[in-house]
Amino acid sequence: MSYPLVPDKNGVKIIPELMEIEKMYYCLQNDKVLLVYKDEQEFLNCYEIEEPEIVENIKKCQNPDEIERAIHGYLEESKHKTLK
Repeated sequence: MSYPLVPDKNGVKIIPELMEIEKMYYCLQNDKVLLVYKDEQEFLNCYEIEEPEIVENIKKCQNPDEIERAIHGYLEESKHKTLK
């Protein structure tokens, strides 16, 4: 199966037919991280992360599991900072 997010110089091409429902897909483009998933109703949900700290951490990741851990770690760290 090919990957459903294909970056190029004009942006990111999303191929929903290749996506599994409720699975997160990741793509780096222009110092941003694009997160995309198809929900149970087959709607596409897209999120863009521009925070330099998390983008740099994600660039170092080797696989989707590491990316997910990096994002969750950043969210937990942010949550703790706002609680202080």
